[in-house]
Formats: sequence, C-alpha cells, structure tokens
Amino acid sequence: MKTPSLTAETFDATLAGTSQPVLIDFWAEWCGPCKMLSPILDQLAEEQAGRATIANVDIEAQPELAARFNIRAVPTLIVFKDGQPVQTITGVRSKAFLEAALTA
Repeated sequence: MKTPSLTAETFDATLAGTSQPVLIDFWAEWCGPCKMLSPILDQLAEEQAGRATIANVDIEAQPELAARFNIRAVPTLIVFKDGQPVQTITGVRSKAFLEAALTA
C-alpha cells in the first residue's frame, strides 16, 4: 500500500476527516533516509488500515506545508490526534517505534 501524498489543498481535510491518529511523513526526493523509511511507512499503512492514517508531504512540492510545520530536516514525521500535532519524530525509526507513537 502506497501512502497518499498530501498537498496544501488536501492536508487540512485529511486531518479533519478522521478521529484516528494521522502520521504525516515530511520527505524529499533527494533524501536517502527518506527512501529507507518509505517501505516501513507503506507496510505500517497497510497494517494500520482502519485504525490510523499514514500519509506524506513532499517538502519540495509543498514548501508552504514545510514552513507551516517548521520542517528543518527530513525525514520528519508528525503524529496528529484530533487534528493537532502531538509528537514530532526526526530521522529513520523502526516500525515498532512508529506503531507505539500511533497508539500513545
């Protein structure tokens, strides 16, 4: 399962449209660690389907979202609950770590 890419137009609607936790991966095409993280997020999205939403934002294509969330390094992952950011994670993390962040 490929995680959906969000844009400035779809970002807020995605957060507002669910009561589930949402994990957003802020990434860039040139980022090696982002590419390492991508298959972990795809697997997590498949396993968490119906319980959590996993999506991504390309900071090069969506600089206004990167600025809005003060993204200074990639990958940066932000967990949202009820539309509010509750945890920021930088760097590549294990699937177990990310699962724990979604259920915290």
